[in-house]
Amino acid sequence: MQFRDLSTQYTIYKNEIDEAIQNVLNKGQFIGGKPVTELENQLAEYVGVKHCITCANGTDALSLVLMAWDVKEGDAVFVPDFTFFSTGEVVSYNEATPIFVDVNEKTFNIDINKLEIAIKRVLDEGKLSPKVIIPVDLFGLPANYTEIEKLAKKYDLLVLEDGAQGFGGKINGQMACSFGDAATTSFFPAKPLGCYGDGGAIFTNNDETAELLRSYKVHGKGHDKYDNVRIGVNSRLDTIQAAILKVKFKAFKEKELDAVNWAFEVYTNNLKDIVETPFIPEGYYSSFAQYTIKLDSKEERDALQQTLKENDIPSMVYYVKPMHSQGAFSNLLFAEDDFTVTNQLCNTVLSLPMHPYLKEEEINEVCHVIKEFISLKV
Repeated sequence: MQFRDLSTQYTIYKNEIDEAIQNVLNKGQFIGGKPVTELENQLAEYVGVKHCITCANGTDALSLVLMAWDVKEGDAVFVPDFTFFSTGEVVSYNEATPIFVDVNEKTFNIDINKLEIAIKRVLDEGKLSPKVIIPVDLFGLPANYTEIEKLAKKYDLLVLEDGAQGFGGKINGQMACSFGDAATTSFFPAKPLGCYGDGGAIFTNNDETAELLRSYKVHGKGHDKYDNVRIGVNSRLDTIQAAILKVKFKAFKEKELDAVNWAFEVYTNNLKDIVETPFIPEGYYSSFAQYTIKLDSKEERDALQQTLKENDIPSMVYYVKPMHSQGAFSNLLFAEDDFTVTNQLCNTVLSLPMHPYLKEEEINEVCHVIKEFISLKV
């Protein structure tokens, strides 16, 4: 059993993917070109925004937006404490200060009430200027943008949606990566829409921001790459990866989103009275980058993971360590009591195999092992 089965996906779409790669090889244009432009147009139309700017990876996507917004030393950027390191890393990389915020115990996304407390605290201290909120669409579920955007307007902040895990999700029909002032996603192979290497994209309706991003991602280019009007980076999506993504994007829309939500229903129907299963608020739709359950303690979580391993069932812990406990942020001061939910989640969550090609018998096998384990603990 695979945790994220990319080999089956390739087998199904092998002819289309191989042909797409061969076409790029035949044309000999490996940077830029028609596949990149077509992919950007397709992604922008799907998300429902004016501009999609592809780049080398999801981390660069976040960092490029912060560059375009002139986020710098002295600025405060609000980030959920329970997420992957890169969301906070890009803040420090751009010399601003990440302010970590605890998450909601049901959705695992940034806690709205604690976010406002953190904003007020920074304003009261007067040492930093609040600038940006970076909500994360964790495990495929969009954050609560209705309330986040209200807070952003109240305190004059920008919102950068980190949709690395959330591409394909929705809130009342509005697509993930269309919220806030800009949004990003990742095409890392294990993401809901992944390529065969690294890749990322930025989405925005702001023409000026889009123009800056297209410059920053190619060495701060002006009229062309030899006219350098600002200090930028080298962050482009390879043409082969764009060609692959065009094929996979079609499969994503036509089959894979429905398939992971079917898997969610099968898992949840089996496990809802056994363990705490993913919570999807009314009107929300998840792209299920992960299917994550919650146990009662670290000891129980670790023991279940070992039992699954003994039965040849892969599982993962996302995330072992809170953001505020990462050594890279040891220079920042935090009150441990501010992160009670995150600390608990890091000790109790466990992600199960989740992908569009799971078979019902595989899900039933996973659930059977979990049920047996829990019954022995009672």
